[in-house]
Amino acid sequence: MKEQFLLKENIIFLNHGSFGACPKPIFDEYQRLQLELELDPVDFIQNKSNRYLKAAKESLASFIGCKPNDFYFTQNPTMAINTVVRSLNLHPGDEILTSDHEYGAMDKTWNFICKKTGAKYVKQAIHLPITSKEQILQYFWKGYSKRTKVIFLNHISSATALIFPVKEICTRAKELGLVTIIDGAHVPGHIELNIEELDPDFYTGTLHKWMLAPKGSSFLYVKKQFQKEIDPLVVSWGYQSEMPSESQFLDYHEYQGTRDIAAFLSTPKVISFLNDHNWEQQNKNSKELVLSNYKRFCDLMCTDPICPITSEFLGQMASIPIVCEQPLELKKQLLEVYNIQIPIMVLKSNTYIRYSINAYNTQNDLDLLYNALRNILKTTDLIGNSSSL
Repeated sequence: MKEQFLLKENIIFLNHGSFGACPKPIFDEYQRLQLELELDPVDFIQNKSNRYLKAAKESLASFIGCKPNDFYFTQNPTMAINTVVRSLNLHPGDEILTSDHEYGAMDKTWNFICKKTGAKYVKQAIHLPITSKEQILQYFWKGYSKRTKVIFLNHISSATALIFPVKEICTRAKELGLVTIIDGAHVPGHIELNIEELDPDFYTGTLHKWMLAPKGSSFLYVKKQFQKEIDPLVVSWGYQSEMPSESQFLDYHEYQGTRDIAAFLSTPKVISFLNDHNWEQQNKNSKELVLSNYKRFCDLMCTDPICPITSEFLGQMASIPIVCEQPLELKKQLLEVYNIQIPIMVLKSNTYIRYSINAYNTQNDLDLLYNALRNILKTTDLIGNSSSL
């Protein structure tokens, strides 16, 4: 499958989770749409783009389990969450309950809005190792108080690659009358997603990670009861439109003047590529590689798994605890000496090496990583052992 992708041949790419990787046929469609725009920008923007956008949304709606009019495309989840956060009616003392496994840009967004509103961002500790889903739920709800107004949670964490029990949390939050905002950046095309069954109030996810779309393609889903309450992040022609559609929500957020939306419009090609290459089986194969190698890497690093090694907690990524005081130097050496592109993730005082597996990866890629780490252990002091924890 690697021949289908634009990745450099000499790089062992074990970092799909950060920014994805786009197959050649999808990228070709992306550039074709960009060229079509430039050949006649007026005709494309005024006449064609709405038709293309409708087709893209209909194809994605079926894939993620919601209605086309309940979401719009955005460049990334950070923009999506910023739109939601800036529209919330937060007051001094209100609390946003989250975990201490959230993505750094999201933490910054919430810290920004809390500084302005006087609300409090409560990062509840989810201690590792995890032994069960029930344990995550017990940890999480310890952070709840009578001041809690909003639940914010990643569906799959970035640094630790853990799958969180979002369905159970959304169900209880609804019973408590709380607003639920879910960051599913790593979810579409990675694990099964049906937004209407999860029943969050807000959900964002990317297409440019595990769905293999061109960079800058994501979405924001908003439950109908909140759609009129969400202000546009950028006020443009759709605001108080002179020719309103049936949805103020879409008018406000979809029409922003001149911009390149070719990544969004590539969605039908994205989904046809996944279907044509039996991506369900490709994902299954990738997940088996993740699970079958996880303990092996922990043993090499003399550390323990951070969760049960099952599909309940791990998808196509896994984070191995390591002892490393120079994570940037380790990442640099893996790339420059061994041609391995892989992130070293730091969360609180803990460090992880996170491998991502997709259809272009093989067992040989993980063997090369294993041998590289073993050699670094023998020849440098970049990686310590568990006794120094």
